[in-house]
Amino acid sequence: MKIYSGTDEINKNIKYAVTVGTFDGLHAGHMKIINSVIEIAEKMNGQSVLVTFEPHPRLIVSKNFELKLLTTFEEKKKLLEDVGIDNLIVVNFTHEFSRLSSEQFIQRYIVEKIGASHMVIGHDHKFGKDRNGDVNKLRELGRLWGFEVTPVLAEKINGEIISSTIIREALSSGDIEKANLLLGRNYSFTGIVVEGVKRGRTLGFPTANIQLDNKMKSIPKRGVYAVSVELAAERFFGMMNIGMRPTFENKKELVIEVHILNFNKDIYSEKIKIDFLKRIREEKKFESKEELIYQIQHDKKETLEFINVLTN
Repeated sequence: MKIYSGTDEINKNIKYAVTVGTFDGLHAGHMKIINSVIEIAEKMNGQSVLVTFEPHPRLIVSKNFELKLLTTFEEKKKLLEDVGIDNLIVVNFTHEFSRLSSEQFIQRYIVEKIGASHMVIGHDHKFGKDRNGDVNKLRELGRLWGFEVTPVLAEKINGEIISSTIIREALSSGDIEKANLLLGRNYSFTGIVVEGVKRGRTLGFPTANIQLDNKMKSIPKRGVYAVSVELAAERFFGMMNIGMRPTFENKKELVIEVHILNFNKDIYSEKIKIDFLKRIREEKKFESKEELIYQIQHDKKETLEFINVLTN
């Protein structure tokens, strides 16, 4: 996959099928659009192009907006490369760019920069300062500048239209299985293993504390989760706790830690990736160390039972 900034030159002697969007989450609905772009590009012996924006537009146009990303830019790049997009164009989203009308955006980027032959657009996608850039507007501009337009209908699961908003709500309520279903893959995040207070060792369950790569990444609801863990190209299973450690410390800052099953290595400063599989329980405060140990043993038993079903 070739990656271009908004100012880089792309080869205009190629037929391009193009789609545009922020695509936070790259969920199953987004993938329906992206697969359509790839298929159309193949049929016309051309290439696929995805135009996206950095930073996230909400950070620029919405004051005091607390953004929680489903996918960081690095995650997005890898997912798009894996699915088979040929070209990724990253537009620097600034206040000046946000003032472009839908016509100006299409003319400057889709027509003059790319020379698109075909555009694919989601059922509810809006673009341009005036927000009148939709399927109908795009068809009108396509007739003017000579590109075709294919709209993609909403993707539904269990009668519900898939959206990034619904996935964020599922994560915030702890419904990790619903989030994974709508994403079409396991929700995940990456970070670095950092030193903690080592309390887990005294309980018989040593944990790796994780500092996330991106502070804007959406974090699932506090509690205990069954997870898979990727370390140095190896995969393990584990139990993740997200919370404030209410039994001992009741910290003001969220602690993200994972107990990796059947694992005993020093991994400080190493890169770690966590895939969320199942929510085990809510965060709880226990009256004693012994009560907490008993609960963790129960959590481990439930996690192992889930993993056994998952892998057999």
